Amino acid sequence: MSTQPAERIVAADSVDTAPLHIVLVEPQIPPNTGNVARLCAATGCALHLVEPLGFSIDDRRLKRAGLDYWASIDLVLHRSLGAFFSSWEGRRLWLFSTHGERRYSEASFAPGDALVFGKETAGLPHEVLARHRSQVLRIPMRAETVRSLNLSTSVGIVAYAALERLGFPGLR
Repeated sequence: MSTQPAERIVAADSVDTAPLHIVLVEPQIPPNTGNVARLCAATGCALHLVEPLGFSIDDRRLKRAGLDYWASIDLVLHRSLGAFFSSWEGRRLWLFSTHGERRYSEASFAPGDALVFGKETAGLPHEVLARHRSQVLRIPMRAETVRSLNLSTSVGIVAYAALERLGFPGLR
């Protein structure tokens, strides 16, 4: 049973018209999720959070990073990664990992795609990456300098690249 505040959460079928779906799997750092929430408010992308979360969505640090934009965000909460995949079956998704063989710039993004990002400390589970191998993408980085980029930075890079390919729907 989720302990998250119900007033911020919408049903998954109510966000079908979102240009993209940003999925954060077990996020742990409130400011990262707050920054991604602000990006979703600015772009109209739906935000999906996969439990367990490392915080409550009424956390003051999360609110601060998302500022006063929470009312403009469509937030869907999934009880587990398995629950997300069950709800998303038959729909397009892209998974992001430093282990991806293809660059995100090689993807053929389409309206309604889910962009799935793992938790800050561990990324996505290896078995999930193996099961969706052809859909795993990476953001290019210099070798041996850092393990990964910040979660909210990664989401911003990929979300705006995908939105550009879609013609920035609903944005001016």
